[in-house]
Amino acid sequence: MAAHIGRRLRKGAATTAVAAAAVAALSASQAPGATVDDQGRQNTGDATSAPDTAADDSATGNSPYYTDLPPLNSPAPSPSAGSGEAGDRSAAEAGIPATVLDAYKKAEAALREKKAGCNLPWQLLAAIGKVESGQARGGRVTADGTTVTPILGPQLDGNGFALIRDTDNGAYDGNRMYDQAVGPMQFIPSTWSWAGRDGNGDGRKDPNNIYDAALAAGHYLCRFDWDLSEPGDLRKAILSYNNSTEYLNTVLSWLEYYRKGTHEIPDGTGALPEDRSDARPGVTPSAPGTTPPARPGKPSGSRPSPSPSAPGTGSPSAPPTTPPPPTTPPPSTPPTPTDTVHHLEDAGTGTLTAMAGHTFAERISTRAETEAGKAVAKVRIRFTIVGDTDTTFAGGESVATVTTDASGVAVAPALQAGEKTGAFAVQAAVAGRSVKGVPYKVTVTQRVADALTRVGEKELTCVAGGEFAEPVEVKATYGGEAAGKVAVTAKLVTSADDPAENDKGPYFKDADGKAIRTLTGLRTGPDGQLTLPKLYADGTAGTFLLRLTTAGGATLEVELTVEPAATPSPDPDPSADPDPSTDPSTEPSETPAV
Repeated sequence: MAAHIGRRLRKGAATTAVAAAAVAALSASQAPGATVDDQGRQNTGDATSAPDTAADDSATGNSPYYTDLPPLNSPAPSPSAGSGEAGDRSAAEAGIPATVLDAYKKAEAALREKKAGCNLPWQLLAAIGKVESGQARGGRVTADGTTVTPILGPQLDGNGFALIRDTDNGAYDGNRMYDQAVGPMQFIPSTWSWAGRDGNGDGRKDPNNIYDAALAAGHYLCRFDWDLSEPGDLRKAILSYNNSTEYLNTVLSWLEYYRKGTHEIPDGTGALPEDRSDARPGVTPSAPGTTPPARPGKPSGSRPSPSPSAPGTGSPSAPPTTPPPPTTPPPSTPPTPTDTVHHLEDAGTGTLTAMAGHTFAERISTRAETEAGKAVAKVRIRFTIVGDTDTTFAGGESVATVTTDASGVAVAPALQAGEKTGAFAVQAAVAGRSVKGVPYKVTVTQRVADALTRVGEKELTCVAGGEFAEPVEVKATYGGEAAGKVAVTAKLVTSADDPAENDKGPYFKDADGKAIRTLTGLRTGPDGQLTLPKLYADGTAGTFLLRLTTAGGATLEVELTVEPAATPSPDPDPSADPDPSTDPSTEPSETPAV
């Protein structure tokens, strides 16, 4: 008992100290327009860049979470460090089950490769995992990372929690009426449907698997191009996971604790959390995976009727039987704005076309309406990219959720065209409700250039049968800006008036060393520049033209000069220039001997 009281006192002191430190650390990095509502939840006024943190669009649906705080003393380097109950408790809480720890570190490594600018620390995943499920209930997972038993939050039926009706037909949470947060990172089904990842390479996206859930949490925290090394972005990312200031401060306290040091412990031996955010005086908090307790003041079932005396007993002492007062049914849950939406309409979206690698100038606008055609505000509209494309919304995600404004309109984040050209669709739908949506046709066109210029002014010459010492370098631009990854064709033509391929003069070489005079498949670099392969000359002298064309119609003609080879001096004619030493007419005659 004393130990339990000591735990409570220490927790209270820790709560005050850590919360104060967290608030002080964050005050300097508050986003412009940040406010705190009457529920203690923190929001920002930047609707275009801040996440939509409505319940069914947060990772957890703003489900309950564990509020246990770290011990006041620093984490021990090993389970055996420390002494007494406080030391043992610190060591246990600083330790992270082996499989769970491995999942966090692998998720960090994957995000470092995929989204290096996010700067996701694995300790943040560990802090969220601690607060959401006590590190998968102390590491009760199988060898592949799947929880031994499902970890479920309470059903989100609006009774003390958010109201999120079933979105997965019970596929993940087994509940066909309301959604429940699932797994060690406590994703609600509607979020997992787009945020889920396969972290252990088994071909499945399972929210009950710590490898899958940790990788999904990492991607979720890194959307919107947030840099988690920046306090402001870190705050927004955590609040988007569960929109509560207390949640933010609790996660930050564990993040700081794990950054000071932690260690691996065997699976299944982690410390289990004790306190949960939905606990009330006199009510035992329910652990994830159990049915939440009945709430004070709420009927938990039908009221039993008193049994009247059996007929014929004639008991004079029995009071007269009176009928029970009529039972008043609990008031029905008032409809939410989402409940009143009958259909969606396009809100004046223009043509959605952009060049590969560019940002779409037009943004998708969708209006939520009642059956009578009236606008519905405060409705979450989910925009989903559908089809074979690498185009994404800003931040690299294929799904974005935006809340309608007072005019019932939600404007999706800007689309960023990938490299795959062609048409695909973006589907607008009401989050958490099946009503008539709106499909939008989107087209990505190939990269083009409107100008092509040569880099350098030196004349390009060589002798017949030789090779050009200077390479041909060009730069493509579009609207005055460098046009990277633009397709270029290089062709040696007969003349300025005859685009036919020349059959003599300069040439390129293919992979086998054979002469070719047309090159396709060339592309400019990110800076718009392109250096052509080496040019050679056959035995024909003269002036020749190299024509370069790009997608988009930009053309450039480069003049190449082939000079005649040097003529060697002819061999001398012996008859024309006799050697005096061998001419008989010049030899002295012999004088006969006397």
